[in-house]
Amino acid sequence: MGPEINPADSHKPKTSFLWDTQKDNLPIQFVNYLRDLGYKDKNLLELLDLVAEILKEEGNPTQAQELLRKALELQPENKELIQKLNLIYFRKIYAEKFKDLINQGKLSVNILEKAIDLSLNSQKSIEYILISTFGIGKSDIGDSMSKYYNCQFIEFKQGMFPPLELLSKLRKNFLQSESWVPLKKVDDVIHIVIDDPHDTSRISKIKAIFKGASIVINVGIREDIVQIIEHFFQGNGFYFQDSTYGSELTEIALRYKELEQEDEKIEVATDIDESSNEIIKLVDQIIYTAYKQRASDIHIEVSPATKRVHVRYRIDGVLKEITQIPFNFGPPVLSRLKVMANLDISDKRLPQDGKILFKRKGLEQFELRLATIPTSDGLEDAVLRILAKAGVMKLTDMGLRPSLLKDLTHIISQPYGLILVVGPTGSGKTTTLHAILSELNKPGVKIWAAEDPIEITQIGIRQVEVKPKIGLDFARIMRAFLRADPDVIMIGEMRDLETASVAIEASLTGHLVLSTLHTNSAPETVTRLLDIGLNPVNFSDSLLGILAQRLIRKLCPLCKEPYTPTDEEYEEMEKILEGVELPDGVSSIKYASFYRAKGCQACNESGYKGRLGIFELLKGSIRLKRLIKKGADTEEIFMQARADGMVTLRQEGIIRVLQGITDLQEVKRVVVS
Repeated sequence: MGPEINPADSHKPKTSFLWDTQKDNLPIQFVNYLRDLGYKDKNLLELLDLVAEILKEEGNPTQAQELLRKALELQPENKELIQKLNLIYFRKIYAEKFKDLINQGKLSVNILEKAIDLSLNSQKSIEYILISTFGIGKSDIGDSMSKYYNCQFIEFKQGMFPPLELLSKLRKNFLQSESWVPLKKVDDVIHIVIDDPHDTSRISKIKAIFKGASIVINVGIREDIVQIIEHFFQGNGFYFQDSTYGSELTEIALRYKELEQEDEKIEVATDIDESSNEIIKLVDQIIYTAYKQRASDIHIEVSPATKRVHVRYRIDGVLKEITQIPFNFGPPVLSRLKVMANLDISDKRLPQDGKILFKRKGLEQFELRLATIPTSDGLEDAVLRILAKAGVMKLTDMGLRPSLLKDLTHIISQPYGLILVVGPTGSGKTTTLHAILSELNKPGVKIWAAEDPIEITQIGIRQVEVKPKIGLDFARIMRAFLRADPDVIMIGEMRDLETASVAIEASLTGHLVLSTLHTNSAPETVTRLLDIGLNPVNFSDSLLGILAQRLIRKLCPLCKEPYTPTDEEYEEMEKILEGVELPDGVSSIKYASFYRAKGCQACNESGYKGRLGIFELLKGSIRLKRLIKKGADTEEIFMQARADGMVTLRQEGIIRVLQGITDLQEVKRVVVS
């Protein structure tokens, strides 16, 4: 509470005014007017009239209410009068803002007036008080604010990802005092959340800070905005629960801001190299953040065109740019990664591959595979695959349709033969193989597995990691396994004819062999293996089944919205699902419920959250084996597999659409038509 006014002080010079105008951010006209009043109680009404005038001219209730709070601090003896006028000023404004809630009976005028009064005395927003004290739903408050300000309502979510590039230009204290924060940047459009979109003064500041960029304004509750700022700047840094990785990225970006802005200075030598503390912390921070955000890959791209180093993460199978760092940080960042992977930092002409074991405070140790690629102008890019230690999934937890699960369970129960899991990189093949091995992993079964690298470990399975540099490749390990009394053998990948031939030999001599292959579909796998030179007779005799798979993104359950497909989309889905049994609860495609992506804070505005596997299972039937022996083409293999009951990847994807799990666009993105 501020000092009381003594009328005897009215003779004092104007320089003795009680407040620091810059600190308290008061309107200059209010300060001058207050000086002229000489701090006399009788003029309090005139002072409050000025507040009303500001409210009328600028339409700024946030600023006006702050003036009333200052007036209350200045003259606490007039508290009753100030409270009464506060109600007069703001009753109409907030009644208009929350008119839908009032009309629906969710908010009474009496409760609203109490909230307005409490807000004046508590330094809390009226919206916060309505939610916390009177139990009004935040979603209801948000809907009203969205309609009143004609923009999207944003609330705080733990999963919010900090826009590092935007935050590097700002300070935490500044954002807290101004009650706004940037959320993201999409195609040169910056999204902002502020507690009062009608505050033209603050909006002008925002546009000045991000000059040249298009701004999208969103509205939020002041207390939620404070939470977002704290979340983005945890430990006075960015989104890190461990303060070891505090504000390094911000400090680095600010320190070299001049280098970014002036092209002629970019090439100037600095005191940074791969061993500098700044580079070490920056690289650690990039890896740390990726791990926390469930990224599978990190892409570091040094671009001479933009004079920036672009950092992108692959999350749920889709690349997203996270931040940009100064151009001259590119070479030392690449060198630091090479040092961590024990690679040659002097060789920038050839691609290099290595592994990094990453262990930092608050994290379990995990492994990254590093690939460096030489690019133009003597520069390099780096891609890191995060091999986070994953638990073993059960087949019953993988979301397989009941009929497919039954067929796959029957196939893996056979005493010998060949089972292949196929699909592109990152489609979940290793997870599926280990789920199968988990079903087979019994005390009476000896299982050997060769992998590159070992991503999932299971007790009871003997695992060997491939080391090509010393000649320990899949084919050599496979021959060793055959001398080690195996029942089941898992080979991470059939990369060449030698490995495939040894696997076929093992499956024909009483062993169950599992492996993977990079092919697009199950029928295509057959012709691919025949093309590389496998004996058709041996291959057909050994084949039990081929499981092709993809990972599709699931619609975010919090924001997915219902929609009605077009006639063309209905026709397309009906054609794809011709002859396929519809999922339980869906009698007809026309009567199914369809959803599409919308985007919210919980899913980082993507509209999707998490992934699910879709599968097609080609069974090694007698008729299909006959076709293989004849060297049939892919089309013949496909037609026979369909006759044997195979549901294709596209059909499986459409089934997930009918179940409301994903949408048609996502299926088209993942599966080739």
